[in-house]
This record gives sequence, structure tokens and C-alpha cells, in this order.
Amino acid sequence: MLKISTKALWRVLDANFNRAKEALRVCEDVTRFVMDAPKLTAGYKRVRHGLNEVLVVLGKEELLKARDVAGDIGRKTIGSESKRADIKSIFYANSQRAKESLRVLEECTKLVNIKSAERLKRLRYTVYDLEKEAFSRL
Repeated sequence: MLKISTKALWRVLDANFNRAKEALRVCEDVTRFVMDAPKLTAGYKRVRHGLNEVLVVLGKEELLKARDVAGDIGRKTIGSESKRADIKSIFYANSQRAKESLRVLEECTKLVNIKSAERLKRLRYTVYDLEKEAFSRL
């Protein structure tokens, strides 16, 4: 069985915290500036802030120490990420990215702090609800 190093685990967490927060910001800005939807905007902002709270509990210093942008073999942009048809496709892509990252965070955080993993699960389900509401308006 492959054992994961502590640094490798923190790299996974760091990459997914960054990915989730960036994707949530895109969704938040679409609901804010394109949809003019205050409740949805506030919902996405709450999820982002919830992620920040989990970061504080886990220790953002550990994440930063483990970060290795130059050594990241998956940082190259793929073709599908360079093409978007409209604002709805931008929102959809970022909503998917946020949910996927939250799932990775939830699973990997179980190795570090089970309460934080439960919090991440609740945040992920909140994003499911926000996404459904937003798509009904786009």
C-alpha cells in the first residue's frame, strides 16, 4: 500500500483549497454582477468564508510550506479550460470545479481533522443547493 507523505497530503489540501476558493469566487461574481442575486451571492460568500475558517483550523502555514507550484505536474491548462461559450458555461465549469475540490478536501481532511471534514461536507451540500438555484435563473 502506498503511504502518503505529510507534505504530499498538505499539497493536495493546498491545491484544492485554492481551486475551490477561486471557483467559488467566480460563481459569487456571476451571481453578484450578472444575475444581481443578493441571496445567492451571500450564499457563495458564506461558503468561501467557511473554507477560510477550515483553513485556520487546519493551519494555513502548513499548506503554504508544502506548496510547490514549480513541481506541480498538473498545472498546464488543457484545451477545454481555454474555451467557454457564454457566462452560463463559465458558471457551470466553476461550479463543477468547486464541488470536486470540496469533495477532495472533505476526503483528505479526514486524515487530519474529522470535524473539519464534516464542515467541508456541509459546505459541499450548500454548493449543490446554490448551484441548483442559480441554474434555474441563468
